[in-house]
Amino acid sequence: MRLPALTLVIGGASSGKSAFAERLVMASRLARVYIATAEAFDAEMEEKIALHRVRRMGGGWRTVEAPRDLEGALMQVETGEVVLVDCVTFWLTNQMLDAADLTEETDVLIDVLDAMEQPVVIVTNDVSGGIVPDNAMARAFRAAQGRLNQRLAAEADLVVLVTAGLPQVLKGTPPPPEEGDDLMGGPW
Repeated sequence: MRLPALTLVIGGASSGKSAFAERLVMASRLARVYIATAEAFDAEMEEKIALHRVRRMGGGWRTVEAPRDLEGALMQVETGEVVLVDCVTFWLTNQMLDAADLTEETDVLIDVLDAMEQPVVIVTNDVSGGIVPDNAMARAFRAAQGRLNQRLAAEADLVVLVTAGLPQVLKGTPPPPEEGDDLMGGPW
């Protein structure tokens, strides 16, 4: 399957978006690069990261850990590879906790994505459907994540919403699957 230049996979927490994005990348039949942006600050996060690692075991993934320097990691992707960024929500959190200029960081990320010659699949969380957070930092994060998602969706050739493990195309035309591709029963 030939992936578009930029695919955005969006969904809520535990929606199945990462597993779907992994299957999409594997269906490309290109060498796979997994850019991990999460850091484990507690046992719960350690467990979540471990589950993601187990899912990729034996699948020929090259993993790059880039909790902050996503742009640098993207620029290291080689010809013939496809990259999965999982996820920009953690990257944005890390930028925010480092008091980075989020507009500037987003601009740099978009510029790097525009210059990429290899296909990129980005996973992100949709934080727009919940209640209004009760503190200023959480509200600022929700607003920043919404702006980032909108910028990425505007740039993406394909945007897929995953809910309850089921993909729904929001933008673009998905590439036709090849024989044996399992993309979770979506509109493929």
